[in-house]
Amino acid sequence: MPLVPEIDYGTPASRSEKMVTLTIDGSEITVPEGTSIMRASMEAGIKVPKLCATDMVDAFGSCRLCLVEIEGRNGTPASCTTPVAPGLVVHTQTSRLKQIRKGVMELYISDHPLDCLTCTANGDCELQDMAGAVGLRDVRYGYEGDNHVKARNNGEANARWMPKDESNPYFTYDPSKCIVCSRCVRACEEVQGTFALTIEGRGFDSRVSPGMHEHFLDSECVSCGACVQACPTATLTEKSVIEIGQPEHSVVTTCAYCGVGCSFKAEMRGEELVRMVPWKDGQANRGHSCVKGRFAYGYSTHRERILNPMIREKISDPWREVTWEEAYAHVASEFRRIQYQYGRDSIGGITSSRCTNEETYLVQKLIRAGFGNNNVDTCARVCHSPTGYGLGQAFGTSAGTQDFDSVEHTDVVMIIGANPTDAHPVFGSRLKKRLRQGAKLIVVDPRRIDLVSSPHVKASYHLPLRPGTNVAVVTALAHVIVTEGLYDEKFIRERCDWSEFEDWAAFVAEPRHSPEETEALTGVPAETLRGAARLFATGGNGSIYYGLGVTEHSQGSTTVMAIANLAMATGNIGRKGVGVNPLRGQNNVQGSCDMGSFPHELPGYRHISDDATRDVFEKMWGVKLNNEPGLRINNMLDAAVEGTFMGLYIQGEDILQSDPDTRHVSAGLAAMECVVVQDLFLNETANYAHVFLPGSTFLEKDGTFTNAERRINRVRRVMTPKNGYADWEVTQNLAKAMGLDWHYTHPSEIMDEIAATTPSFALVSYDYLDKIGSVQWPCNEQHPLGSPIMHTDGFVRGKGKFIRTEYVATDEKTGPRFPLLLTTGRILSQYNVGAQTRRTDNVVWHEEDRLEIHPHDADNRGIRDGDWVRLTSRAGETTLRALVTDRVATGVVYTTFHHPGTQANVITTDFSDWATNCPEYKVTAVQISPSNGPSDWQVEYDELSKRSRRIAGKLEAAE
Repeated sequence: MPLVPEIDYGTPASRSEKMVTLTIDGSEITVPEGTSIMRASMEAGIKVPKLCATDMVDAFGSCRLCLVEIEGRNGTPASCTTPVAPGLVVHTQTSRLKQIRKGVMELYISDHPLDCLTCTANGDCELQDMAGAVGLRDVRYGYEGDNHVKARNNGEANARWMPKDESNPYFTYDPSKCIVCSRCVRACEEVQGTFALTIEGRGFDSRVSPGMHEHFLDSECVSCGACVQACPTATLTEKSVIEIGQPEHSVVTTCAYCGVGCSFKAEMRGEELVRMVPWKDGQANRGHSCVKGRFAYGYSTHRERILNPMIREKISDPWREVTWEEAYAHVASEFRRIQYQYGRDSIGGITSSRCTNEETYLVQKLIRAGFGNNNVDTCARVCHSPTGYGLGQAFGTSAGTQDFDSVEHTDVVMIIGANPTDAHPVFGSRLKKRLRQGAKLIVVDPRRIDLVSSPHVKASYHLPLRPGTNVAVVTALAHVIVTEGLYDEKFIRERCDWSEFEDWAAFVAEPRHSPEETEALTGVPAETLRGAARLFATGGNGSIYYGLGVTEHSQGSTTVMAIANLAMATGNIGRKGVGVNPLRGQNNVQGSCDMGSFPHELPGYRHISDDATRDVFEKMWGVKLNNEPGLRINNMLDAAVEGTFMGLYIQGEDILQSDPDTRHVSAGLAAMECVVVQDLFLNETANYAHVFLPGSTFLEKDGTFTNAERRINRVRRVMTPKNGYADWEVTQNLAKAMGLDWHYTHPSEIMDEIAATTPSFALVSYDYLDKIGSVQWPCNEQHPLGSPIMHTDGFVRGKGKFIRTEYVATDEKTGPRFPLLLTTGRILSQYNVGAQTRRTDNVVWHEEDRLEIHPHDADNRGIRDGDWVRLTSRAGETTLRALVTDRVATGVVYTTFHHPGTQANVITTDFSDWATNCPEYKVTAVQISPSNGPSDWQVEYDELSKRSRRIAGKLEAAE
């Protein structure tokens, strides 16, 4: 199969609805007003030579290759910067143009290395292509004299020559091959929004420079790859291309990192992955990427990956490699024994938000149909379960309301408890572009995230609330909107229950909810909060994006409902540029919820107690289903300690590192008699496992992921599974070993079953996705093309529901022993528990978790930047190095949880959301003190990990 073709139209498409007709090279062409002549030509199949132009960035007009002649106009204007006009007659190829273009190309080539045969861009070089396109056969100027090509001229050092910059682990920068087209600089500015690159010098001394003449690794570059993708020569080149060579075929698939769900072309040589290139037709990322999706795929071939099944009798024993058949038989035998000894409800499973929809569907089906209970849960329990509950109560469906394109139409953005530039960087770049165009920004976060102030982006308001006071802040915003009459009465009367609004409005209007009254509690100045509320209510299209800083609280569900109240009160639901948008953390956390991974819900968010819903699945599966909700993750662990829950099947989750109160998790796992872990690596949870089933990467399977905007994207297999099986096949084989009659031959058959049983997926099939690219559920007879925007004509539940949101302080209190509040989050280069990204070169940016502490708090404790400190809470203690910064307020400290050596969740407590049991990661009372070494827990855990990873003898890798 060939490389997936992509047309570069040279300039971005115009959004004008007015059409213009002109003539190009004798052909009459009609295009939207504002389209460049270059793009109009390309749409007609006429290729105008170009070097500085690409349709990912705005027109620049510097290379002078794309010149055209227009009848009735003087000169030879650049086609990239000249817009179409009615009646224009354009010529793209004349004697005059040919002569000019050859002259321009001669100048380029006269200061360019002529090592084309050995150049890494050979076969993929636009400069080479353009030399051929303009018919260049000779260079009159020669190659002597001043140049940037040779290290020495006439035996003397050439001051203009610069060596390759190979500091970045993923790509090289060779200044000698730079043609100063500025495409990389513009991509960094316009697409990524980091402004890390510039052109230094003037005239012949011009060259691309990261920052102030720094190395790429030392600069502000975030390694998103936009510059590499934009470069028309070998100046910026992936090191993988240098090592492997040019790819010969490609397959479009979906990234397996965050919830943005970027589409990529996996470019291959045979079964070796050469590079991941963002696909321009990907509707979530529109051709952009971040460092993780673009470059951090090396974990798939990492030497620590486990490729054979393993079992052991006790967790203190070394692992013993076995065949797949032995592993399946052992698990089936143990689970049957446990159920016989302890009862039907004594086993359960946890689905993965990193696996596909089809694989997640099969795991919950195995538990309900095979185990005979509903003891199934997923990582959404510990991240966005309050989203499901809160939005379900207010709107009637538990998902975000918009597509990512919607941000291009927003006027005021409110970011609450999210850090898009680190956790959802491609969406963060799209957001920054809209902010540079004039949209206003309100940030509600205890930490000064990058969006508060970064190049050409500055928040109008930053509300640095105290951790745990989200409900008070959002209710105070509503107080201002209601008491100042800024709500949208027409929208509310038409779309919501008016009597419920009146009750809610009376509640939020109470003086105790005013910004002045809540200031002492939240730490947010009253006037700042009032200004933010007025801006959101009166600034035009208002959109709200939120993350785990909202949901991972004891009042997570309450805050989600408060956000929904705010959106409905201001009429910001049901059209472009508005909405309530949860930024999901993992690539398929939305899908894992959609597929029925909660103990009380079947696929499609239908309660297990509903007879009609159960009947659908009972007929399809041929079994009788239990109508009682099962155990949540925390309930499973509690029951294990009590001795009533003894077996657990965990697919693609690392609950020991990701879940709160690590001591409680480890106690529960240690009490079980058969823990089965299915993953790529011996993760932290595997320390307590009795069976390990090797998993497969997203590159080795077919399936679908559903991203944060409800977009169902195809995942396509590009290489043979190194462990022998895709994850769905492992689950099916395990089900067969337990006596279930499953005979799927391809994941498309699983999706067909999902569509047959789940109304919101009714029209979804692989054929349909291959035809239209992707689709956002609900996709059914009523919405055959999907639903980019929800609640356009009315809410799913009928009338939008306003709900009182009473602030209740968390039980986790600061005091003399624990005077500081710890909150946690992510960093750009790492992902979740780091199992994937820690096994890539991304560790050069984040090799350890650091504790951010304000200079005042650090000074009071005698702590300097880089010092080892002891972080202690009521739950436990750990040690890590301090990062002294004013990004956090006094009284607040912050860390990430990507590295198991830190074990940050030893510190977090078992407090959780009142409705969903989502843990309160974001509020933990702690004390910080200088430290001389690791905590007792870290020492003990390190010893346990070393013992647990012993493997007694090895078999050949599975074929």
